[in-house]
Amino acid sequence: MIFNKSKETMSRDEITQVQLERLQMTLNRVYRNVAFYKTSFDTQGVGAESIRTLEDLGRLPFTTREHLLSAYPYDMFAVPLRDIVRLHSTSGTAGKPVVVGYTKNDLSHWAECTARLLSAAGITDQDVVQIAFHYDLCTGGFGFHQGAERIGASVIPASATAPDKQIMVMRDYKTTALLSTPSFAARLAQELETQHIHPEKLFLKKGLFGAEPWSENLRREIEERLHITALDNYGLTEIMGPGVAGECEEKRGLHVNEDHFIVEIVDPATGAAVSAGETGELVFTTITKEGFPLIRYRSGDMAAFLCDPCPCGRTFCRISRVSGRTDDLIFFGGTKLFPADVEKILLAVEGTAPHFAIDLWSDPDGSEVMEVKVEISEKVFAIDKLRDLESVRDVIRRRIEQVLGVSAKVLLVEPKSLRTDADGAKFRRVTDRRRK
Repeated sequence: MIFNKSKETMSRDEITQVQLERLQMTLNRVYRNVAFYKTSFDTQGVGAESIRTLEDLGRLPFTTREHLLSAYPYDMFAVPLRDIVRLHSTSGTAGKPVVVGYTKNDLSHWAECTARLLSAAGITDQDVVQIAFHYDLCTGGFGFHQGAERIGASVIPASATAPDKQIMVMRDYKTTALLSTPSFAARLAQELETQHIHPEKLFLKKGLFGAEPWSENLRREIEERLHITALDNYGLTEIMGPGVAGECEEKRGLHVNEDHFIVEIVDPATGAAVSAGETGELVFTTITKEGFPLIRYRSGDMAAFLCDPCPCGRTFCRISRVSGRTDDLIFFGGTKLFPADVEKILLAVEGTAPHFAIDLWSDPDGSEVMEVKVEISEKVFAIDKLRDLESVRDVIRRRIEQVLGVSAKVLLVEPKSLRTDADGAKFRRVTDRRRK
């Protein structure tokens, strides 16, 4: 099912024309109302009026995550705060978050975009949709909620409810579609097995998963264990949230909502456009956002364009599933964090070096585990009091949970034991052994 056929099946020429018109309006808006863009355009010597083709977009400077963090909280807004009707933000694990504002029109466009993704996944007004994304400052829960209501589906805002209660709701409310992170779907599959509930006892048919990278192997596992069709979607809070791109039932890549976003794929080292089909960094320009428009935002996510036509009939360009990152961002349990976030915590804990390593793996029940190995200082090691070591470990564990919002095991190790691998090679800060 195509939610908005007149838009999602436009010809290439029509898409280009819509993008160019909306791009020029957006560039004029940000130049007038956002000091950062006025300064960067002037410094680059490129005026909004000189962007006459989509190819000219490459003449404009990039926007980066660091730019957004330095603009905290409202300096990137293009409208007065009185016109902002909702605020969301990134997790802010590195300190201050990126704050994103939405006008009434922005929320309407957002609902349209997520409604398209849900329809592409085969979800209709006959479905009962259970949303297990968090309903908080992050965008997942609210983003899909408004899209599901737009298509007329029945919505269950299950949010962060525990797996056993999610299963109870799923059975009793006759849920037909699940929206969550893929890792949480794996946990639900394990909970079904623990309760000896066969998937055929449920009404579940579809799953739309995102907010963290996941593989084709995990897709197959979720499909087999839950007896559903599992589809991928892509979004990021800075651009809008969920609704930027998503798979249709053909599973041949993620359709980008091109009448709302212009996507480029560039070489992360040079910033130059890559050839068709080549993997590079996704760069997004919003062309309908009023509250928080972004020009050439570097996502850090790696993907490629898929150029062959999709049998579903949609004509928007498609991107491959995200294959990696240009930085060391960690996705864990639906939360995003950097190793530097852990380092910042350790610097404030007396008794640590701080030299550390992060180890990630999957338990047999499908849940993800994070273990942080931390070198203790020479002073603490010399004292070697078990009580002191346990105190240091507990402080680190509590601060990781309080600051980063994740539960982690903490293992204290001897001084200088984490500087190099056994073979003397460069030390790996993060080891990810989760199921691929």
